[in-house]
Amino acid sequence: MPDSARLLEVAVSAAKVGGDVLRGYYHDGVTMRNKASDGGKSYDLVSDADLESERAVIETIRRHFPEHQCLGEESQSIDAADAADLWVIDPLDGTNNFAHRLPHFAVSVAYYRHGKALAGAVLNPIGNDLFTATAGGGAFHNGAAIRTSAVETMDQAMIGCGFYYDRGEMMRATLDAIEACFQCDIHGIRRFGTASLDLCSVASGHVDAFFEYKLSFWDFAAGALILREAGGTISTTRGDTLPNATTTVLASNSRLHATMLKITSHHDPT
Repeated sequence: MPDSARLLEVAVSAAKVGGDVLRGYYHDGVTMRNKASDGGKSYDLVSDADLESERAVIETIRRHFPEHQCLGEESQSIDAADAADLWVIDPLDGTNNFAHRLPHFAVSVAYYRHGKALAGAVLNPIGNDLFTATAGGGAFHNGAAIRTSAVETMDQAMIGCGFYYDRGEMMRATLDAIEACFQCDIHGIRRFGTASLDLCSVASGHVDAFFEYKLSFWDFAAGALILREAGGTISTTRGDTLPNATTTVLASNSRLHATMLKITSHHDPT
């Protein structure tokens, strides 16, 4: 059974290989397609960059652990609940940023054993920002230890949020929750469009809390571990234990979690 250091080494190597793919497409250009299978309108985009990055990440992992299973955003055939050794991969988190050439996107790679996260890496290949964590081993940004902020009140807080692709009820619920945050005299709201990096921003103390009303497992699989190891708290927006599945997400520096839950649970559209 590989130890956490070995698992993290492979996670980082895989993230860097995926990042190399994305960096090449980012500089050379790529055609984006929407994921709507019926030819209808979708704001959920995909490209050859996503697909090639995922293939490269999986190939790297399987060279080291051929018997392990991989769950990727573009290859969703694995039941996460049934896998003893599972790698959870988002080959391009922040696809819309990537499509518009905003240099804020990431590769996210996490290892789960029987449903528990043991190692995770999130890499922004343009800024060379690498966030890592192992269970019980702390969280790091480019090798330096990170911790969540010490902010204790909303009137000192910077809050992050995300919008799912839905432009109806879920969008309105998110806007209502944002308004409620502003009514608490927060310093501001930030929406960066890359959930894995948003969680790392909370872990680093740059943002004090983050919420989104729909995220997939691969969006937060690595970031959740990094956040917890940095001293943060993560749950559903109603305060339940985070499942290894699509869910609502509230992440915080722990000190603001109860206050944020009052807002996010009240407006939760799920």
